[in-house]
Amino acid sequence: MARDLETALLRTFVTAVRAGSISRAATALGQTQPALSQQLRRLESVVGRPLLHRSPSGVSPTRAGAELLPYAERILSLSAQALTETGRALTGRCGIGLLEDLAASQLPQALADLARLHPGATLEVLSLSDTALREAYDGGRVQLVLDEVPHLPGPARWTVRRPLVWAIGQGVDVAADPLPVVLFSGTCSWRTSVLETLEHADRPWRVAFESNSLVGVLAAVRAGLGVAALMPANLEPAMACHDAESLPTLPDVELGLARHPRSDGDPLIDAVETALRRMI
Repeated sequence: MARDLETALLRTFVTAVRAGSISRAATALGQTQPALSQQLRRLESVVGRPLLHRSPSGVSPTRAGAELLPYAERILSLSAQALTETGRALTGRCGIGLLEDLAASQLPQALADLARLHPGATLEVLSLSDTALREAYDGGRVQLVLDEVPHLPGPARWTVRRPLVWAIGQGVDVAADPLPVVLFSGTCSWRTSVLETLEHADRPWRVAFESNSLVGVLAAVRAGLGVAALMPANLEPAMACHDAESLPTLPDVELGLARHPRSDGDPLIDAVETALRRMI
């Protein structure tokens, strides 16, 4: 018998990964925790491999879970778009500013899928510095910005909290004293929260490498220079932390969406905002 990936089960899995917790995912979906856990076990049975590491501090994707996550997100995005956008032709232009960590996730693919459904529409996705993004927003090139709340160029229409997870470089000893840490340089807000988390856990640390880009941070982790805090969507399977108790639990990051006031009522921008909210 052919195996099928039910969208309801995929939604449960994606929500659990995004929330970093079975209980928070159950609340978000309006389900009981036992019911949600049962759905996750059903999906693991279909896939044939464990998808989540479970610990008292929450959940994180296994290697198989990290491999499934981008497919699950795209399936859910396409399903939602097919239901809401079929038969409605959208035209015009929308500029979207994304936090680099989100630009490296499945969000751009979801936006590309939306653009393919509406060939009369033009979408532009930008990942810029805070200053450049604010200039693009103020100048009308960008209508939507999805970023950390403190860095938004305008008031947040809505916000979400998403977990951070540890990425472990190959061969890195997580019990090392001091712990080698790979950090985002500059004013990244979760750089401060990561270091504060280590301080509160009485874990000595040293900066092994820092970069102002996700590409640089990922390269350093791949090279085995240390550990880093990433969003789950950017965690490569080989970087997963399989011992949840070896490092302190990381805080959530608060993301929000700002929308240019002159874009209110634009059907294309409405559709893009809806797609972003569903995917984030």
